[in-house]
Amino acid sequence: MLTDLSAEQAKTEPNQLPLDSSAPFRLQSLDTLRGFDMFWIAGGDKLVHVLADVTGWGWALVVADQFTHVYWHGFHAYDLIFPLFLFLAGVSTPFSLGSRLEKGVSPNLLTRKVIQRGAVLVLLGILYNNGLFKTEWTHMRYPSVLGRIGLAGMFAQLIYLYASRRSQYVWFAGLLIGYWLIIQLVPVPGCGSGLITPECNPATYLDKTLLPGRMYNEVYDPVGILSTLPAIATALLGIFAGNLLRTPEQTMSRSRKAMWLTGSGLVCLVVALGWNQVFPINKILWSSSFVMLTGSFSLLLLALFYSIIDILHWRRWTFFFIVIGMNSIVIYMIGGFVDFRYTAKALFGGMLSFFPEPVQAVGLVIATIAVLWSFMYVLYKQKWFLRL
Repeated sequence: MLTDLSAEQAKTEPNQLPLDSSAPFRLQSLDTLRGFDMFWIAGGDKLVHVLADVTGWGWALVVADQFTHVYWHGFHAYDLIFPLFLFLAGVSTPFSLGSRLEKGVSPNLLTRKVIQRGAVLVLLGILYNNGLFKTEWTHMRYPSVLGRIGLAGMFAQLIYLYASRRSQYVWFAGLLIGYWLIIQLVPVPGCGSGLITPECNPATYLDKTLLPGRMYNEVYDPVGILSTLPAIATALLGIFAGNLLRTPEQTMSRSRKAMWLTGSGLVCLVVALGWNQVFPINKILWSSSFVMLTGSFSLLLLALFYSIIDILHWRRWTFFFIVIGMNSIVIYMIGGFVDFRYTAKALFGGMLSFFPEPVQAVGLVIATIAVLWSFMYVLYKQKWFLRL
């Protein structure tokens, strides 16, 4: 539901958020990184592409290529946006659920809230895919990005609530290794076992067999049933990072936390590149090597933002991203229902018409981002945040 912040939080400006990792507040670096992540689907990607189109500059074309999804095996920077968001949802878990557990809230009560949140995200994902009044049930698409976030985050949080720290690591390894073995060893009718092609792999076969309605395309669904298993590991990796950041400073300094995040990210990178030799990096399958690679980049980005914001206290630049990051679900969904480009063209089209066409194209994208950000700023100033 869309709610105000608590009275205590409402009085706290972004550059005044407490930095004590044991406090029940969200880390400013976490909201900034989440906003940075969501910025690229809120118009940042379009800005990169339009610059490449109108200038033809070599570096712009290279960067624009990175803002496309790889069709099958491989990795582009754009493929990091989704897993980074899921990772950050995991990072916030020890701060939200952990603080409540310490206050004596029953795990069973938290479990109900966790399951409720997961179910709501699944329903919002179906709404986003199909619209509000779609009733042709057999033609609707049920898997979704929000559904993946809801289910993977839900199961990861349940593991957090009921498993010991050591058991959480066992779950993490078991999910990734188990998924790898399923993909490699389980035979697919008409294909056999060991193939990892769009048409022939256990994840695709299971989706075609069990998913109701339609899939993303005729071949596979990138947020299907089986690939939810390694996505849980992505959220768990975020939980591990959140546990680290929430460690009392008497036990571990912020600088050491940043070092551990960086070191863990480098270890994940090595594991990802090694695993890629036998289980290719693949976003559609959410392969185990993909989990480790995106986990590596997520840890390194978190270490960077944490160092800059919460250790060095360089915060003035963060406000733009915090406005986005504090309402990330809203900014993801709103583009499917509101045409901000139309509003930007109505407001700024006349002024832009005096410039050459390349400037108009770039200016319209910037104006669209500005209109969208202004909308998010109004929500921020009114302290209206979507809390699930």
